[in-house]
Amino acid sequence: MSELHAVRPWRRIERRKSRQIKVGAVAVGGDAPISVQTMTNTPTPDVGATVDQIRRCEEAGVDIIRVSCPDEDSTKALKDIVKAAKVPIVADIHFHYRRAIEAAQAGAACLRINPGNIGSADRVRDVVQAAKDHGCAIRIGVNAGSLEADLLEKYGEPCPEAMVESALDHVNILRDHDFHEFKISVKASDAFLTVAAYTALAEAVDCPLHLGVTEAGPARIGTVKSSIALGNLLWAGIGDTIRVSLAAAPEEEVRVGHDILKSLGLRTRGVNIIACPSCARQGFDVIKTVETLEARLAHVSEPISLSIIGCVVNGPGEALFTDLGFTGGGKGAGMVYRAGRPDHKMDNDRMVDHIVELVEARAAELRAARPE
Repeated sequence: MSELHAVRPWRRIERRKSRQIKVGAVAVGGDAPISVQTMTNTPTPDVGATVDQIRRCEEAGVDIIRVSCPDEDSTKALKDIVKAAKVPIVADIHFHYRRAIEAAQAGAACLRINPGNIGSADRVRDVVQAAKDHGCAIRIGVNAGSLEADLLEKYGEPCPEAMVESALDHVNILRDHDFHEFKISVKASDAFLTVAAYTALAEAVDCPLHLGVTEAGPARIGTVKSSIALGNLLWAGIGDTIRVSLAAAPEEEVRVGHDILKSLGLRTRGVNIIACPSCARQGFDVIKTVETLEARLAHVSEPISLSIIGCVVNGPGEALFTDLGFTGGGKGAGMVYRAGRPDHKMDNDRMVDHIVELVEARAAELRAARPE
């Protein structure tokens, strides 16, 4: 996103003021950037496969990764996974309190639990003590599909009130043990329920909120559903860390998460390509060009905006607000823009390579200017 575009007052989002916690080296809440998470789907005891998947997610820009720990073999493997990962690891725990303690001992930066399903008060105390002893944060994870039986009986169905009450009950358990390094999620597969639950929770607590639409679906519909729900919440200033849950590769979740934040001006990782849908006026094959550029520029993590517009109707106007741009013209050539101004003409058949060179050069400039 260009500096000119970023300063527009109607683009500003006032984020909810939350207290800050640490998940490993990553700050969550307060004025920290909204972090992007995903979850591995390899068998956790297969350290090699799990680490390979984590590497791909790291390359895509993940900030925090969750790993399921359903059995002792998984928590034994977690120690090696934590050592290999460059980002904090969250251990996903359900029911078995010993797994939570083992995960904390193995170096997990955070435990994803529901204190209410860990077991007796003694077991909850032991898990919280392990988190304290090993510097773990805790995520209270409430899901509409697994609410407590008494709340379902009270409310008749999953609803925002039931989800918030569940979250607050779990908060009280942690506070009773003088534990405050926690964040909360109240996820549902329904976008309306998700937004309503988080909106109510944001008014009830000051802790960081982990956003997500659980079981959002396959890549396309899951991306749409997550964008609607998370976009509404983030636009309202709610949310400190996000996970886009897709029936797709984890690294795709990371890319979509960054794209959602990028669209709202909340994060700026990578090249933001602004492209027209193309029509009969296009001076080159816009769709094919954008697909090629997206693939060839995927490695660039610096924030750079790029407009690719097929003709001069909207091209100059879009280029005004981007770092680099190309607008289709006639006779097999178009105009290259730098910082919103027409700079030079370029033949269509050389345009892709030329734009990649310009973007990479701009990325190098940004890296050089970055404080040590």
